[in-house]
Amino acid sequence: MATESTLRFGAQTDEVTSLLRIVNMVRSGDAATRPAIGRVTGLGRGVVTQRVDQAIQIGFIEDAEFGPSSGGRAPRTLRFRADRGRIIVCALGALHIHVGVAMLEGDIIDEKHRAWDIARGPADTLDAALEMIDELLAATPDVPVWGVSVGIPGPVDFATGRPVAPPIMPGWNGFDIRRRFEERYDAPVWVDNDVNLLALTERSRRREEHLDLIYCKVGSGIGAGLLSQGHIHRGANGAAGDIGHVRVAGSTSLCRCGKTGCLEAVAGGWALVRDAEAAIADGAGGKLASGAEPITPESIARAAESGDALAISLIQKCARVIGESIAALVNMFNPERIVIGGAVVGAGEVFLAEVRQRVYELSLPLATRDLSIVQSINDRREPLRGGAEMVREQLFDVTFPRWFADGRPSRERVHPEELVAG
Repeated sequence: MATESTLRFGAQTDEVTSLLRIVNMVRSGDAATRPAIGRVTGLGRGVVTQRVDQAIQIGFIEDAEFGPSSGGRAPRTLRFRADRGRIIVCALGALHIHVGVAMLEGDIIDEKHRAWDIARGPADTLDAALEMIDELLAATPDVPVWGVSVGIPGPVDFATGRPVAPPIMPGWNGFDIRRRFEERYDAPVWVDNDVNLLALTERSRRREEHLDLIYCKVGSGIGAGLLSQGHIHRGANGAAGDIGHVRVAGSTSLCRCGKTGCLEAVAGGWALVRDAEAAIADGAGGKLASGAEPITPESIARAAESGDALAISLIQKCARVIGESIAALVNMFNPERIVIGGAVVGAGEVFLAEVRQRVYELSLPLATRDLSIVQSINDRREPLRGGAEMVREQLFDVTFPRWFADGRPSRERVHPEELVAG
């Protein structure tokens, strides 16, 4: 049986490895009884009993109801104790704060949402987010927080949790977001780009373990989350998928990042609004020009779907340019599915048809042979679900050996590099 010392210091003996595997098998539903664990792992009955008993003693799993009998005595099923901890999810957008709480199985059990301009800076923004989270946590005050996810609309150094020169987030460059949440909730924290969390939502929804997918979000800005064989591809420093600031040939539009000709400055949500207002000032008519509602990326998308000529021309121009950028990713990355989300999805096939045409025109035939390009369901909870999925992955697939013996994660075990840096 694994000793306390080997577990405590994360020594990867065969005993520890098999113990961790059994807990994760029960958690994921790959095996729910002791006989099933033996069949999947090849471990003997006595060894399985020892490992399961230890996992029960530490508090990760428990005996549940009896399962169906295959002729003999019915086996007792095992259940992961998902109620032992909570996951906090905070999704910061350009113009909103969205927070939620999940139990360890990942389902969002409560949430709050409010309008907010992220340009107000990190101090005010995080104070508002923490206040909203505290209100949610008050409903279950006796359940400890096991992990926190924070999604932001900008580039993130995933290793440190700090934004790096985010174009629409003045004052956030290098800000230690992780520390604010760690100090408040005494739990490990991960900060990531919001589009990566949306890609993880798709993985969770489709339950495909080895999914190759691009999630492209076209909102105020433009970004892509890349799933390679089911894992987020962040690149060396977390910048993978930041297509919003790829140069568009021939464009002279000034971007919010200070450069000229970025994809976002041509086809982002704020660029759509800019071009719509300029066209109306030049005398364009139609639904957008009527003044019935403010001109936003969402209202432009809705107007395009309802047949407004100006809105359709703007959406199609946006889709063509974005399709060209996605085609470059398709040739390099060869995904099986592209999901388009964000404000423009309200335009439906007006947008998607143009993207598909450009992608198929500009990509290699082999890369598009089995490719599907679909619209996101555009559920407001998507980034919350993705955030919970990211925390579960980091806790149980990445850092589990570091904290397993303690019975619950701690920031010291999960992020030991912070102790060295401090």
